[in-house]
Amino acid sequence: MFHPQIWVLFVGRLLSQLGSGFTLFYAPIVFVNQVGLSATQVGIGLGATALSGIAGRIAGGWGSDRFGRKPVLVLAAGISALGCAGLAGSGDFTSFALGNLILGLGVGLYWPANEAAVADLTTPAQRQGAYALTRSADAVGLGLGVALGGILVGEWFRWLFIIDGITFAIFGAVVAVGLREPARKTVSHLSNMGQILVHDKTLQFYVVINVIFTFFLAQTNSALPLYLKNFVGEQGLSNLRITAFFTLFVLLTAVMQIPVIRLTRPLGLIGTLQLSAIFWGLGFMGIAGTGLFNLPAWVGLSVLALATVAYLPTASTWVAQLAPPELRGTYLAINSLCWSLGYLLGPPVGGWFLDLPRPWADGLWWVLVVLATALGVGLQRLGATVK
Repeated sequence: MFHPQIWVLFVGRLLSQLGSGFTLFYAPIVFVNQVGLSATQVGIGLGATALSGIAGRIAGGWGSDRFGRKPVLVLAAGISALGCAGLAGSGDFTSFALGNLILGLGVGLYWPANEAAVADLTTPAQRQGAYALTRSADAVGLGLGVALGGILVGEWFRWLFIIDGITFAIFGAVVAVGLREPARKTVSHLSNMGQILVHDKTLQFYVVINVIFTFFLAQTNSALPLYLKNFVGEQGLSNLRITAFFTLFVLLTAVMQIPVIRLTRPLGLIGTLQLSAIFWGLGFMGIAGTGLFNLPAWVGLSVLALATVAYLPTASTWVAQLAPPELRGTYLAINSLCWSLGYLLGPPVGGWFLDLPRPWADGLWWVLVVLATALGVGLQRLGATVK
């Protein structure tokens, strides 16, 4: 049994990810095909989210260790809602990038505080299961958001961002009212991230590994919808079919999150991450097959869903168990910074490939297959430092 406060975080995360589902998969399609930005411009704009997210994650990790998880989460929700309001009114590259910068700051503040709160509320034996549970809330929220967002992709697309802002505001209210600050050990002096990275060699290597994982997620969330829209078949897939495929993807991640973690427990944390790398490579091969040989898109997406569920809770658990309890927020901020770096690099690289003619655009997925192979080999070096 999990601590009752875990369920407050579950509800809060479901709400916040519901809004993200509205925007995450549709922003590239909307701003390229309806607003008129290039795929590269959209990639740079989405990369701006990751850039400001770096500052947010640093502040979120330090602030949650110094002032507590709850106040940082409430602040994150407010800033994220403001960023969504900016995106709702954007009509050119400058306003699009600015809205993403604000949103990225809020999201950056959110992740280390949220992940640290989950670790505070669980024992080591419960931790991977608790992360799987809260990640399933992310998937359910994204799935509902993707399904409902498909209705608004046309002329009503600005409502995607308005509703996203509203869900962030509701999330902040749920945390403010329902979450009690988790008990944790505090110290008078907190090490900064630079000191931690210099002295923890294991964490240094893990950062490289985790940036590659998040680079894969960035391609799945930003480049893949646009690829399906503009490169698959003679005229690309319809918005309705893309919505259906990504709804399947996120629902699979919700349904398979806890079963996959239970089944892979004998592999240990590192073994589970290696299995994830294998699934990423196979999934990207499937997507290449969709573009080149009309393989059904659901095949590749289903494998990518398995890769995602094997990765997400395992990575958070590994870092939480590596971290000293009093520095848990800071360690998880470093873990979250990998997402900023992955998403800083991912959308511009994906957008650049998709601005190229075929067959170069299809080459994106084969580059990712090679990276997934290298990732699996690199995980051998990391070893089973934390069981």
